[in-house]
Amino acid sequence: MSDNFKALMINKTDDKQAISIVNIDESELMEGNVVVDVTHSTLNYKDGLAITGSSPIVRTFPMIPGIDFSGIVRSSEDKKFSEGDRVVLNGYGLSENHFGGYSERARVNSNHLLKLPENISNKQAMAIGTAGYTAMLCVLAIEDYGIKPEDGSILVSGASGGVGSVAISLLSDLGYEVEASTGKIDEADYLKSLGAKSIIDRTELSEPSKPLGKERWAGAIDSVGSQTLVNILAQTSYGGAVAACGLAQGMDLPSTVMPFILRNVALLGVDSVMAPMNKRERAWERLSSDINIKKLEEMIVDTTIDQVEVFAGEILKGKIKGRVVVNISEN
Repeated sequence: MSDNFKALMINKTDDKQAISIVNIDESELMEGNVVVDVTHSTLNYKDGLAITGSSPIVRTFPMIPGIDFSGIVRSSEDKKFSEGDRVVLNGYGLSENHFGGYSERARVNSNHLLKLPENISNKQAMAIGTAGYTAMLCVLAIEDYGIKPEDGSILVSGASGGVGSVAISLLSDLGYEVEASTGKIDEADYLKSLGAKSIIDRTELSEPSKPLGKERWAGAIDSVGSQTLVNILAQTSYGGAVAACGLAQGMDLPSTVMPFILRNVALLGVDSVMAPMNKRERAWERLSSDINIKKLEEMIVDTTIDQVEVFAGEILKGKIKGRVVVNISEN
C-alpha cells in the first residue's frame, strides 16, 4: 500500500511561480515532532498573495502553501499530543518558510499546535480559520482597551471579507452596535444577517481627507490599512481605539499625529502569525463560547485544493465574501 499523499506545491524558476498538485511521502515533509493528517484548510487573503506571487510571502521554494489547517494527530514525539487528538495551527511561518496546510499530511513543531475545543469541529475551525482567529484577537484588543458596547458603535472595515465577517458576528453577539464598511454595497443583506446595523461604502474612507473628522465610532477593527485606516482614526471618538490587522489597501499610513494627541485615540496592532500561545489559547477559548455557529455556516464557501488557485485570484480581487473552507481529506 502506497504511503504517498496529495499536496499543492509552488515551485519557482526564473522568477516565475508554477503551481501543481503533487504526490509526496512523509520523508519529504519538513522538520517537526508531530505528524498530522490534515482534514481542512482555508483561504485567507495572505494565501491569495502567496499563491499568486503578488507579494513575497513564500520565502523558500518549493513550498506547500496554506497558512493554517485543522486535522488529527497521526503520531507525536511530544507527550502533550496523542494519536487521534484534533488540532489546529494558525500562522507560525506556514506557507512562508514551512510547508503549510494544502497537503493531506503535515509535520510541524508541537509548540505551534493547539488542541481544538471539543465543541468546534475540524471544518468549523477552518471556517473560522486564521481570519476568524485574527478577528477574535482584534475583539479582545478592543475589550482589553476598555471599549464597551455603551461607549458607541464599532466600525468594521473590509466587512464582507473573512476577518470582517467574523468580527461583525462576534461584536454584534457581544452587544456592540456594528457599522460595516464595504465595497460591496449589494452585500448589505449578508452583512446585516451577520449583525451589522448600518453599512457605508468604502469610498467614504478610501480617499485623502481631513486630519480630524467628525467623531463617529468608539472603536474599529481594520483589515484594510493605508488611507482607509487614516480616515478611521480621524473619525474615532475621544478615547477610542482601533485594532489594525491588515493591509489590503496598502502598507503605508499617510496620517498625522492629531488623532493620537488631540483625541487620545489608540492604534492597537494585532498580529496573528507569531502571537504567543497564551493569546492563541485565550482566543480559541473565547471562540468556543462566542462564535455563532449558525452565522458561521452561512459564511462558508466549500472548495478543494484543486480549485485553490482559482479562488486565490478571486480573493485578491475582492470577489470572495465570507470564508472559503478547503476540504483536504475530509471523510
